[in-house]
Amino acid sequence: MSIATRDALTVARICRVNHAGEFGAIRIYSAQIAVASRLYPDCVPMLSEMLGHEMTHCQLFRDAMPRRNSRPCRVMQFWSWGGWWLGFLTALLGRHGIWACTAAVEETVHRHLDDQLHFLAGRDRGLHDIIASIHEEELAHLHLAERQLGSRRSYLAFLRGLIGMATDVLIWLSTWGDSTRMAKALADAKGEHG
Repeated sequence: MSIATRDALTVARICRVNHAGEFGAIRIYSAQIAVASRLYPDCVPMLSEMLGHEMTHCQLFRDAMPRRNSRPCRVMQFWSWGGWWLGFLTALLGRHGIWACTAAVEETVHRHLDDQLHFLAGRDRGLHDIIASIHEEELAHLHLAERQLGSRRSYLAFLRGLIGMATDVLIWLSTWGDSTRMAKALADAKGEHG
C-alpha cells in the first residue's frame, strides 16, 4: 500500500525514534545493572530480563528501518549518554530510584506507542505489528516497576515526572515534532468516535 509522502516521513521517524529509545533503554538498564550488581543484587535478574527485551526491540526497529527509508537518529548520542547517566544516577538513589526511572520511561513510552499504533493503522501494517508485538512487554515493565515501588513518595513522584518530561523532549526532538502531530491525530480521531 502506498502512503502519502508526509505519512511516509512520519513512519520513518517512528522507526528512528523507537530504535533510539530502545537503545537508550539498553543504556539505562546496562548502567543500572552495573550499579545494582554491587549494591542491590536482588534487582539484577529483573533488570537483566528487561534489558534482553529492549535489545530484541532495538533490533526489530533497526531491521525495519531500511524498508522505510529511515536511518539512526541524529541525536543518538543524547539517547546513549543520557540513558547511561540516567541509569547510573537513578541506581545510585537506590532500588526506588531504579524503579521510579523504569516506571517514568515506560509510562511515557506506553503513551507514545499507543499514539503510534493509532497512526500506523491503515498506513504501515508491518510496523504496526512490530509495535503491537512489543507493546505488552513494555507495559509489563511498567507494571513491574510500579509493583516494586509500592507506596508512592513525593520525591519519587517528582523524579518520575522529571524523567518522563525529559523522555518526552527527546522523543519530540527525535521525531522533529511528529510525535505532537500523531497525538493530535489520535485526539481528533477519538473526538470523532466519542
